[in-house]
Amino acid sequence: MDWKTTLATFSMIFLAEMGDKTQLAVFNFAAKSQAPLAVFIGGGAALLLTTLLGVLFGGAIARAIPAHVVRYAAGSLFIAFGIWTLLGR
Repeated sequence: MDWKTTLATFSMIFLAEMGDKTQLAVFNFAAKSQAPLAVFIGGGAALLLTTLLGVLFGGAIARAIPAHVVRYAAGSLFIAFGIWTLLGR
């Protein structure tokens, strides 16, 4: 196992998820339900599944498209979504 990649991935995802809408939704569910273990299991399972889908999709894309093209496409999508969000549409 590549521990450097594991730590970099953990750090990036951990910092990116702090205070985002997913964390706020989990906070809200836990407060409303009074069942924090159920919220933890449901939220954790959802994050595991989305991560699995991302890894599978990313692995398939990496075999078909060069990494630099994927980086530029991802960056362009982030910029496009940001503009779309700012315009409120």
